[in-house]
Amino acid sequence: MPKNLVIVESPAKAKTIERFLGKEFQVESSFGHIADLPSKELGVDVENDFKPKYTVDKEKKALVKKLKDLAKKAETIWLASDEDREGEAISWHLAEELGLDKNKTKRIVFNSITKSAIQKAIENPRDINYNLVNAQQARRVLDRLVGYELSPVLWKKIKPGLSAGRVQSVAVRLIVEREREIEGFTPEASFRIKAEFKTDGGNVFAAKLNKTFPTKEAAEKFLEENIGADFSVSDLAKKPAKKSPAAPFTTSTLQQEASRKLYFSVSRTMQVAQRLYEAGLITYMRTDSVNLSNEAIAAAKDAILDNYGKEYSQTRNFTGKSKGAQEAHEAIRPTDMKLQSPQLERDQAKLYELIWKRTLASQMSDAQLERTNVKIKASTHNEEFSANGEVVKFDGFLKVYLEGTDDEDGEEQEGMLPAMNVGDPLQNVYISATERFTRPPYRYSEASLVKKLEELGIGRPSTYAPTISTIQNRGYVEKGTVEGTERKYAQLVLENAKVSDSQLTETVGSEKGKIVPTDIGMIVNDFLVTHFTQILDYNFTAQVEEDFDEIASGDEDWQEMMKNFYKDFHPNVLEVEENAERASGERVLGTDPKSGRQVSVRLGRFGPMVQIGTVDDEEKPEFASLLPDQSIGTITFEEAMTLFELPRKLGVYEGEEVEANVGRYGPYVRFGKKFISLAKGESAFDVDMDRAIELIKEKQKADAPIASYEGKDVTKGKGRFGPFIKWDGMFINVNKKYDFDNLSDGDIAELIEAKKKKEAEKLVQEWPEEKIRIEKARWGRHNIIKGRVKVELSKDVDATKVTLEEAQTLLEKKAPKKKAKTKAKK
Repeated sequence: MPKNLVIVESPAKAKTIERFLGKEFQVESSFGHIADLPSKELGVDVENDFKPKYTVDKEKKALVKKLKDLAKKAETIWLASDEDREGEAISWHLAEELGLDKNKTKRIVFNSITKSAIQKAIENPRDINYNLVNAQQARRVLDRLVGYELSPVLWKKIKPGLSAGRVQSVAVRLIVEREREIEGFTPEASFRIKAEFKTDGGNVFAAKLNKTFPTKEAAEKFLEENIGADFSVSDLAKKPAKKSPAAPFTTSTLQQEASRKLYFSVSRTMQVAQRLYEAGLITYMRTDSVNLSNEAIAAAKDAILDNYGKEYSQTRNFTGKSKGAQEAHEAIRPTDMKLQSPQLERDQAKLYELIWKRTLASQMSDAQLERTNVKIKASTHNEEFSANGEVVKFDGFLKVYLEGTDDEDGEEQEGMLPAMNVGDPLQNVYISATERFTRPPYRYSEASLVKKLEELGIGRPSTYAPTISTIQNRGYVEKGTVEGTERKYAQLVLENAKVSDSQLTETVGSEKGKIVPTDIGMIVNDFLVTHFTQILDYNFTAQVEEDFDEIASGDEDWQEMMKNFYKDFHPNVLEVEENAERASGERVLGTDPKSGRQVSVRLGRFGPMVQIGTVDDEEKPEFASLLPDQSIGTITFEEAMTLFELPRKLGVYEGEEVEANVGRYGPYVRFGKKFISLAKGESAFDVDMDRAIELIKEKQKADAPIASYEGKDVTKGKGRFGPFIKWDGMFINVNKKYDFDNLSDGDIAELIEAKKKKEAEKLVQEWPEEKIRIEKARWGRHNIIKGRVKVELSKDVDATKVTLEEAQTLLEKKAPKKKAKTKAKK
């Protein structure tokens, strides 16, 4: 039996650490927190100094018993959870729940999982830092109080099933306010002047006028002043300039840059970074420090000297701007700078390369530039055109890396200008005056939202990703495509001594992958802002984070902080619950011309809807759900009335009724019991019977068997994960190795047999009569499956020993409760 028991929070981390420690050490995982606040009650004694009631989840009890038994047999227990507040709390819970003897328990921390870092940590153990534990407790308890007390108010005043959270609700407020800024924005037009000139040597370059004209008439007048003018270089200035590299990555800057360069979501970035950290390839990935250790700076310098030479090396120390930087006191960097391209799966390789390049570039020389500014005068007026060029004289850090930018205005990249001298004549190719409009603020991307939260001091490195995931999962915001609208603009062009006038069109407001508030998100936000001003206040939320930092440093008592917060918060909750009116976001749109009844739009039990009539009318109101791309705040009366035309009956085909309608996945044609999606750009309001029959025939052809295998039909299709064949209820992906349009009998047999083998390997247990099975899943997990219901087993449960009764009990807990169907009258 090993003398030493090391407990970490992650099995992947455990595997990596095991490689560095000898036979005297046994490394086990706690699989995160072993204790937490109970899920079905408040779990905080508000009458007794806000004492938390921690419980061990049923799924963790076997694991806790195992760790307790191992701890009794070990001479020394090493608590090695992460080097931050959450990690400290995990170690504290382990010490408490396992009843560890203080004399044989040691707390160790490291910000990278390398042999040297682990050995150094073991040589320098410490006690549990209770200030960090209390800072984590304060966050957990405060967030539980806010969520547990606010959510029932939302159920009562808006809609059942809603929830609120301290940081999440503030993030939603940012997104809602940005959307309202965009909706209320009035664009202002002006005319921008651009020109193209040619030197005597025949080189063409672009220039612009550093002023705009407010009207088309003023712009046209200016262009006419240039007819017959002689142009020449009036001034030419060359100045040296430099660019410096960005600091190494913090959590926030890694999330932003991975979004810009790799198109990763914030949560995906953190998942991939977690794996790199647990594999010992990068330092701890939750940090707001930009510092590098002396060891890292020296390693980067060696890598630069080896790869690029002495002139590319410039040692730098960076200082962070973030208040209350957390406990992992180093930026995110590779643990071994000599390891440039380790063998990794695709996402990990991309993120690792980004971190490696950023770290290396931070210790490289400035890029040396030469910037040229040319002024061009005309003989007929006093305005001057200007052209700018930039030449890289020494690339420095640019050889490796250049930080991305969120600036979406897309100014053209400056390049080299042709050789010119003051007084040189220039030939004008053309001058254009283009109508341009001021732009509303941009919607937030995940990365720019993180940046804004960080600027406001809201949240900390560990909270950005879960905050953004939570507000999307709750349906308060969504990430999608805003199609934009067409707008006309004017352009005047002076060419060959004539001014031409043309009308052009552009698409404005088109955005992809941006965060947009939903109707429910806007209604919840408005209610909370109105009734819980303090909780939704940006400064208050930032102050709370500073209070947590004060607790972490031992300068504030966490229970006193709770008292100060709760004495105002709780009475406010009671007052709102008692006196506030219900909120539905209702807008009255007009009057139904047929019945003379009121037409309004509001949030209903099943989502946003249009209503003809009121509950006070003799006749019952009529309802119609909004389409997925429609909003309570922007839908017009005409658009609302059109919704009552659905579903449209188109006719009868092959004895089955055909109708057009819109569902949660967009417009479709229903043919009997089959639902056939319309193509992008097609509308349920416009599709006719001929087009419907065309779609039905296409569907019938696609669904027709392409072969038979073991007496069962094989069909094929294309889904969200690409082309597939279907056989015996199994969907089998068809990769690029096969010609999907011309699958042979041999191809089909090969694909089916490979799938059967894979499914057999996945199967752990099966009860065919009950149609229940247990299968292996990703990351070493197991799922109990019955039909569409799937339950993930805890990692500490042995899937081979689960009984049928246990499986049925778990499935019953997960199975959705059947609701009585209610049909809205139309």
